[in-house]
Amino acid sequence: MGKFYYGGQAVIEGVMMRGQKKVAVAVRAPDGKIVVHQEPLTGALYTRSWGKWPFVRGLVVLWDALVLGTRALMWSADIAVKEDDDEASFSKPVAWGSIVLSLALATVIFFLLPSAMAKYMEGPIGLSHLTSAIVEGLIRLALFVGYLVAIGMMSDIRRVFAYHGAEHKTINAYEAGEPLIPEATAKYSTAHTRCGTTFLLDVLVISIILFAPLQFNSIVLRLLSRLVLVPVIASLAYEVIRFSTAHQDNRLMWWAVIKPGLMLQSLTTREPDPDMLEVGISALKPVLEADGVSAPAGREESTMMVLSRA
Repeated sequence: MGKFYYGGQAVIEGVMMRGQKKVAVAVRAPDGKIVVHQEPLTGALYTRSWGKWPFVRGLVVLWDALVLGTRALMWSADIAVKEDDDEASFSKPVAWGSIVLSLALATVIFFLLPSAMAKYMEGPIGLSHLTSAIVEGLIRLALFVGYLVAIGMMSDIRRVFAYHGAEHKTINAYEAGEPLIPEATAKYSTAHTRCGTTFLLDVLVISIILFAPLQFNSIVLRLLSRLVLVPVIASLAYEVIRFSTAHQDNRLMWWAVIKPGLMLQSLTTREPDPDMLEVGISALKPVLEADGVSAPAGREESTMMVLSRA
């Protein structure tokens, strides 16, 4: 099914990494220790071959971001503020409520609202259906960029963005065959071609193309068409990222597809400090070991506490 690409996301004072067999979350606790939670990926999405099929694997990535990402975020928040690690739980019923609420808000703000705004601009301004589709896409893109700029002004989010940079540096160093130590990973870029920020940008661009012929006069039909196509757009966006990464030496591919995503990542990443790089490395090592992959040699983190779920 092709090469497996390691990656993850930033959480509160930490990093989540996802492998083929395990997910691991490493967080810097208040006492300075790195606490690592790891658990196997046992669902059908991960254990069955169809989960790796083209256009299906994009939905797996979306599931990871919504479910694993939210759970990891909540667990990391617990660890970051508690001295007693045993009190933190990776699985909470409230996580599902947070996932549903987050998905609903994102759908309304970034998909339904731009469509409704473009629809109601057609009459007063006299927009054609094609122009309306472009305006809808531009509104969606403006809302997304504005959101990133706004949250980037918050000190706590800036630390999360620094851990995002640590995640990218760790993956870049691993893929370059560097030893997984802070000194080696520090020299690498905080940008990465397979970043979730790039994925979301691709989603926004692809949505302009797919929504263009679906400018129904009925606002209900127009909004329903957006909802139905969200999984399709996510699948296409992931395949675009895979294809562009494999052909990044092509100048057209680089400037038209890859470079805009890397530029947008300047809003969602910050330069991490060595302690943050240690956390990123601590999250990557367990998933590599679970997959039987030999990590490049580096010194071990002596202050790590590992919490596992069999």
